[in-house]
Amino acid sequence: MSIRRTIKTRRAMTAVAITTGLVLAVAGCGGGDGGDEDKPDKSAPSSSSAKNGEGDDEQKQTQTPETDKVLAEAKDGDISVVVNSALRDGGGFVTVSGTVTNNGSQSWLGANWASDERELRSNGGSLSGASLVDNDGKKKYLVLRDTSGRCLCTKFNGRVKQGDTANWFAQFPAPPEGTSKVSFQVGSMPPASIEISEGE
Repeated sequence: MSIRRTIKTRRAMTAVAITTGLVLAVAGCGGGDGGDEDKPDKSAPSSSSAKNGEGDDEQKQTQTPETDKVLAEAKDGDISVVVNSALRDGGGFVTVSGTVTNNGSQSWLGANWASDERELRSNGGSLSGASLVDNDGKKKYLVLRDTSGRCLCTKFNGRVKQGDTANWFAQFPAPPEGTSKVSFQVGSMPPASIEISEGE
């Protein structure tokens, strides 16, 4: 009788062990279901990136009218320049920006746009030779530079290849308040009449 009881006890213990194992396995599977609840968190970055993408689109939309706006165009042989903006900032300077397109059959470096000033010679192919002219006030404004002689302008670190377009900018001292019409000139380009707009 004691042997039978021992066998029954062992069977009961085995059944309990198997049942416990199954319960733990089911609980483990339940944890996997809880992991699915984490999926929204994983998708959160994608939704935030989508929001970021929307923000980028909004920024592009606000920037597009400015870049599409053409204040002036000038040509010198196969090189054409477009001025897209001339913005007066509160710091007492004007930032002029636009694009240059090489329509020629060879690469273009912008060497003839460099300044003749000894202080700016190290800038190489750049807009260091650009200027703004206030015809009414009879004043010429040269590109700003830092104490090391580096112009506050685009430096063409490489050539503008055939058919390529490159963005550029140059900063100048601001003409007096109320002066909005000036001429922009660089290299052998003919002067281009532009209007300065007020910054925010």
